[in-house]
Amino acid sequence: MEINKLAKQMIEFQKTTFNNTFNTMVMWQDQSEQMLNNFLEQNPMLPKQNKDAVNEWLKVCQKARNDYKKTIDDSFKNLESFFTGSAKG
Repeated sequence: MEINKLAKQMIEFQKTTFNNTFNTMVMWQDQSEQMLNNFLEQNPMLPKQNKDAVNEWLKVCQKARNDYKKTIDDSFKNLESFFTGSAKG
Protein backbone atom coordinates (compact mmCIF):
# COMPACT_ATOMS: atom_id res chain seq x y z
CA MET A 1 0.00 0.00 0.00
CA GLU A 2 1.20 3.51 -0.81
CA ILE A 3 0.14 4.83 2.59
CA ASN A 4 2.32 2.28 4.38
CA LYS A 5 5.26 3.10 2.13
CA LEU A 6 4.83 6.82 2.77
CA ALA A 7 4.46 6.24 6.50
CA LYS A 8 7.63 4.11 6.59
CA GLN A 9 9.54 6.85 4.75
CA MET A 10 8.29 9.45 7.22
CA ILE A 11 9.28 7.26 10.16
CA GLU A 12 12.72 6.68 8.67
CA PHE A 13 13.17 10.43 8.20
CA GLN A 14 12.14 11.11 11.80
CA LYS A 15 14.40 8.33 13.05
CA THR A 16 17.38 9.67 11.11
CA THR A 17 16.70 13.20 12.33
CA PHE A 18 16.45 12.01 15.92
CA ASN A 19 19.65 9.95 15.66
CA ASN A 20 21.61 12.85 14.16
CA THR A 21 20.36 15.25 16.83
CA PHE A 22 20.98 12.73 19.59
CA ASN A 23 24.53 12.01 18.38
CA THR A 24 25.27 15.73 18.31
CA MET A 25 24.00 16.05 21.87
CA VAL A 26 26.14 13.07 22.94
CA MET A 27 29.25 14.65 21.43
CA TRP A 28 28.49 17.93 23.22
CA GLN A 29 27.90 16.16 26.54
CA ASP A 30 31.04 14.04 26.21
CA GLN A 31 33.13 17.09 25.48
CA SER A 32 31.60 18.95 28.43
CA GLU A 33 32.26 15.94 30.63
CA GLN A 34 35.90 15.85 29.54
CA MET A 35 36.30 19.56 30.32
CA LEU A 36 34.73 19.03 33.75
CA ASN A 37 37.01 16.07 34.45
CA ASN A 38 40.05 18.14 33.48
CA PHE A 39 38.92 20.90 35.82
CA LEU A 40 38.42 18.43 38.67
CA GLU A 41 41.81 16.82 38.15
CA GLN A 42 43.65 20.14 38.02
CA ASN A 43 41.95 21.70 41.03
CA PRO A 44 43.86 20.77 44.20
CA MET A 45 41.43 22.70 46.42
CA LEU A 46 38.53 20.36 45.67
CA PRO A 47 38.17 17.43 48.10
CA LYS A 48 38.12 13.89 46.72
CA GLN A 49 34.63 13.42 48.12
CA ASN A 50 33.31 16.23 45.90
CA LYS A 51 35.11 14.82 42.86
CA ASP A 52 33.58 11.42 43.53
CA ALA A 53 30.11 12.98 43.80
CA VAL A 54 30.52 14.74 40.45
CA ASN A 55 31.76 11.52 38.81
CA GLU A 56 28.76 9.62 40.20
CA TRP A 57 26.45 12.33 38.88
CA LEU A 58 28.06 12.03 35.43
CA LYS A 59 27.49 8.26 35.47
CA VAL A 60 23.81 8.78 36.34
CA CYS A 61 23.48 11.26 33.45
CA GLN A 62 25.07 8.81 31.02
CA LYS A 63 22.79 5.99 32.17
CA ALA A 64 19.71 8.22 31.77
CA ARG A 65 20.88 9.24 28.30
CA ASN A 66 21.40 5.59 27.28
CA ASP A 67 18.02 4.57 28.72
CA TYR A 68 16.32 7.41 26.83
CA LYS A 69 17.97 6.33 23.56
CA LYS A 70 16.91 2.72 24.10
CA THR A 71 13.31 3.79 24.77
CA ILE A 72 13.18 5.89 21.61
CA ASP A 73 14.76 3.11 19.53
CA ASP A 74 12.24 0.59 20.88
CA SER A 75 9.39 3.00 20.09
CA PHE A 76 10.61 3.41 16.52
CA LYS A 77 10.79 -0.38 16.15
CA ASN A 78 7.21 -0.73 17.40
CA LEU A 79 6.01 2.00 15.06
CA GLU A 80 7.82 0.45 12.10
CA SER A 81 6.37 -2.97 12.86
CA PHE A 82 2.90 -1.47 12.79
CA PHE A 83 3.38 -0.32 9.21
CA THR A 84 5.23 -3.41 7.99
CA GLY A 85 2.24 -5.58 8.75
CA SER A 86 3.62 -7.56 11.66
CA ALA A 87 1.15 -5.80 13.95
CA LYS A 88 -1.95 -6.62 11.87
CA GLY A 89 -4.84 -8.18 13.68
